[in-house]
Amino acid sequence: MKAARWIAAGAGLAVVGAAAVYAQYRQTEEPGFTVLREDGSFSLRDYPPLLVAEVSNSGSREGASGASFRRLAAYIFAQDRPEGGEKIAMTAPVLQDETRPGEWRMRFVMPSQYTLATLPPAPSDITLTEMPARRMAAVRFAGNGSARDLAQQEAALREWLAAEGLRPAGEAEYAFYDAPMVPGPLRRNEVLIPVAGK
Repeated sequence: MKAARWIAAGAGLAVVGAAAVYAQYRQTEEPGFTVLREDGSFSLRDYPPLLVAEVSNSGSREGASGASFRRLAAYIFAQDRPEGGEKIAMTAPVLQDETRPGEWRMRFVMPSQYTLATLPPAPSDITLTEMPARRMAAVRFAGNGSARDLAQQEAALREWLAAEGLRPAGEAEYAFYDAPMVPGPLRRNEVLIPVAGK
């Protein structure tokens, strides 16, 4: 009888978690893109230019990730601006890449209502910039986005690119769509690789 109650409680928590994730996806703006090819969890996409706030930190990916996230969150939630400063809505995904060994850059995509001219000014350690339009290959997966997961998914994406006759045009980027409190099996992550040509 106790086992049945534990199973029921676990199922209830899973339903609540799924509902929270669904609500988050409905309310969080994501950048648009055009899908050119789709093959299960793999896709080839064209992205328009994206306005981002970015910051870099050195060290392990996990350590740099925490520091960068807190810094960018302070900017969008107006903690760096005078009382009553304009807050910026959180979007998804959070992007991360390694710009050189041990140097990790994190980017928050700004909501589409903004331009570089209309964004609140950023502190000197945060860069506001527009990323150019890009063609990206992507693989989507669930889980906690551990270093092992990211390496396995990047390898699988590179195999897919080769099989499709597509040539990488840069290093891998990681995209994380969920808050840390979302259970791993419900999280949405992606590895992205820029692709040459149009």
